Amino acid sequence: MTAADLVPAEPAEPHDATDAEDLFGPVTQAHGVFSLPGLLPRVGVRLHDSVVDVGALARRDGLPWADALASPSLNPFMALGPDAWAEERDWLSTLLTDPGRAVEVREASYPLGGPAPVALHLPVEVADYVDFYASREHASNLGAMFRPGQPALTPNWTHLPIGYHGRSGTVVVSGTPVRRPVGQVRPPGTDEPQVVASRRLDIEAEVGFVVGAGSPLGEPVGVADLPAHVFGVCLVNDWSARDLQAWEYVPLGPFLGKSFATTTSAWVTPLASLAAARVAPPAREHAVQPYLDDAAAPWGLDLRLEVRLNGHVVSRPPFAGMYWTAAQQLAHMTVNGASTRTGDLFASGTVSGAARDERGSLIELTWNGEEPLVLPDGTTRAFLEDGDEVVLRGWAPGPDGARVGLGEVSGRVLPARALR
Repeated sequence: MTAADLVPAEPAEPHDATDAEDLFGPVTQAHGVFSLPGLLPRVGVRLHDSVVDVGALARRDGLPWADALASPSLNPFMALGPDAWAEERDWLSTLLTDPGRAVEVREASYPLGGPAPVALHLPVEVADYVDFYASREHASNLGAMFRPGQPALTPNWTHLPIGYHGRSGTVVVSGTPVRRPVGQVRPPGTDEPQVVASRRLDIEAEVGFVVGAGSPLGEPVGVADLPAHVFGVCLVNDWSARDLQAWEYVPLGPFLGKSFATTTSAWVTPLASLAAARVAPPAREHAVQPYLDDAAAPWGLDLRLEVRLNGHVVSRPPFAGMYWTAAQQLAHMTVNGASTRTGDLFASGTVSGAARDERGSLIELTWNGEEPLVLPDGTTRAFLEDGDEVVLRGWAPGPDGARVGLGEVSGRVLPARALR
């Protein structure tokens, strides 16, 4: 597939992800990890409003990767590589649509939100976490805020995917409360820093890519090799303390302002389920270096996101407009010979579009707090307050007009711990 075979995404029509439409049919094959009371976690596949114990069904069918699917994370199965992923996908496609096996599937299914409580867990043991900065609109907005009178983009931005290494140990699953972080800030007009609870707590609506098959030290991954290494996609909220970040980021970049929590969805949608969502990425401003040239294998994705604050939709960021694709990010991440491992997570960076209601962070939606959001209930927000709940949802176009669900990422803000 080349860029000539793809077309830019159509503008995203408004879509309420909480309506009755089912986004989790057999084509989605979203994988997660679940448990029942008194039982160990194991891999499940989302089907409508239930989770299917696919390990039990695979064992019944005598499949070689059944034990991997009985594990408490996706890592053992992902480590088997793309041939096993394809075999499982074909098996699932038949299993979940065969009327003759409907009783078996139903007996191995557990309703989400039903009388028997199903707990959802972090689906992946995260090895390394890298966060990129791939939206031109997001980078331009922040540049305009903090470097007025200068070019919005730094000179390197259109030449390489900018990123930083995060903290894998603070990646948590959707539904986990997020405690307001404490750290150093320097208030405007003062000379000395203070240690305080962050007053400018923010969200970043992102898309994450989960590495299933790693790459050896010293061997870069080419842009055409994304499907050989990346198992699937998840939604990500990269919580950000903007006041901590502003004081600490010179000269080495984000640290405590980012590392306190990153939330992912409980479901990882296989990359293969998103074939119908592939689109041409935006036109490049100039030629890129050969290792980033994706003309023969472009990996733009038409993913539609939604951001809700306390139940109110405040943004619908369009992922199709991201300047740097996941394939280019993986190629750049390894061009120096860095290895990747099963469970590595790399995120897109904030997804923002050109319109105001397409911005994926509060710092953009409120223009650094100067233009607070007015919510339908009459409350206003510049940044997050204690008790606020943020929910990100997403979907993608699927085959034959179907929609592929990407799950949701939710988190509620808890007050900061008392300073010692």
